Amino acid sequence: MMKKLSIITVLSAAVVIVSCSDVKRTPGNIYMPDMAYSRAYETYADHSNLAEKGIHYTAMPVAGTISREEEMPFHLTKDAPGDSTNYVASKLVKNPIDSLSAKDEAEAERLYLVNCGICHGAKLNGNGPLYKDGNGPYAAKPATLVGDAKYEAMPEGQMFYSVAYGKNMMGSYASQMSRKQRWMVIRYIKDQQAKAKSTATAAPAAAAVTK
Repeated sequence: MMKKLSIITVLSAAVVIVSCSDVKRTPGNIYMPDMAYSRAYETYADHSNLAEKGIHYTAMPVAGTISREEEMPFHLTKDAPGDSTNYVASKLVKNPIDSLSAKDEAEAERLYLVNCGICHGAKLNGNGPLYKDGNGPYAAKPATLVGDAKYEAMPEGQMFYSVAYGKNMMGSYASQMSRKQRWMVIRYIKDQQAKAKSTATAAPAAAAVTK
């Protein structure tokens, strides 16, 4: 019995000594050290000594990359006051969206009604709530997107330029819609213009058949 107590006492003393020791242990090779000793840091912490830790972070994106929100880049910048070089050049920019699925068309229509319908009208006839047949708070009639040859012939790239940077009385919608959303709305407008033309062409033909 005394022998067992002596062994227990010795082991207990050893545990206490080891646990109280300040000897730093070297674990040797570590599998995936970045996970064992994370180099992550808090967003608002002091980052002045990152270079000392071997972290070279510039807060700049990798060259040649774009953020997820900036897909479908538009290479033309806004013209300086009095200049129209890029506005004219935008005529040659093609819409990267050549068609809309039923789901995307519904979303494009929603985006149009939310952002454009208040001026250009739900029917794209320039008679939105702000104009309201001349009785609304906006005195000048907005552009008639369907029914006006000028806007029906306007290239999609030029429409995008106007939506992105603003044109005449219309302001920029770059902060309200992403580039993809802007292209979707323009595709929706062009589809509505095409449908209106198709209906207008079919009506006289149908009338001629019935005579």
